Amino acid sequence: MKVRYDPKTDTLSIILKENVPVIESDEDRPGVILDYDDVGDLVSIEILDASRRVTGARKMEFQFTE
Repeated sequence: MKVRYDPKTDTLSIILKENVPVIESDEDRPGVILDYDDVGDLVSIEILDASRRVTGARKMEFQFTE
């Protein structure tokens, strides 16, 4: 999984599957785009105007549970 924030476009991208072609995109809510592969699995999530929608778009904290 990869997470990218682009300050120029204020876009936060969460890539769940790399090197998988996006076949369909759906704007689930205004400014939240979900991308799907050819079998309907979620490939990535894109959040537009991220600094307005996400707390600390420029910071990342990871937490793993067992």
